[in-house]
Amino acid sequence: MKTKLQNGLRGALTLLVFALIFTALMAGTYALTKDIVTNNERKAKVALIAQVLPVGSFENDILNDATPQNAAALKQLNAEAGSQIYRAQKAGKTTAVVVETIAPDGYSGKIKLLVGVAADGRVLGVRVIAHKETPGLGDYIDVAKSEWIKQFDGKSLSAPLESQWKVAKDGGAFDATAGATISPRAVVKAVKNTLDYVAKNHATLFGAAR
Repeated sequence: MKTKLQNGLRGALTLLVFALIFTALMAGTYALTKDIVTNNERKAKVALIAQVLPVGSFENDILNDATPQNAAALKQLNAEAGSQIYRAQKAGKTTAVVVETIAPDGYSGKIKLLVGVAADGRVLGVRVIAHKETPGLGDYIDVAKSEWIKQFDGKSLSAPLESQWKVAKDGGAFDATAGATISPRAVVKAVKNTLDYVAKNHATLFGAAR
């Protein structure tokens, strides 16, 4: 009986030692790689934001020059808590903003977007960053699938006219693939909504009146 008890204690102690060693190794690995992972995540985010801004259009740390969207912005942009507005600056002047926004009415649910807007109200670029649209049908809104999303570049609230901010099927200025108009219709609406928000909050976003 005594031998069995000793063997049991020895086995339990062995397991405890292995558990402590494993935990220590995991903690050490995390400590060694945490900064690397964080840095890689920041680089990936900056690269994504840069897709909706002209090359060389900002020189600031754009992730640090970000403002969390307030309740009013979240509501107007249909955005999620924690969504940001990033300021692109050059020579100390805000030249553009990048807005995280959502088209809530995609065919298969929410379509998350990044929209770059210049100080003069022009769209600099739009990218879909998350969606659940049907592969091979509505997913052509993703730049990895087609060039469709690039037709927003250079557009503004006055070009095309407000009445033309629709897909062609609805009498608007934006092309859409036949039989798959729900997804692009949602994106067009969300981009215009973002331009409306930027126009109404221009002084706050850019620091000066146009």
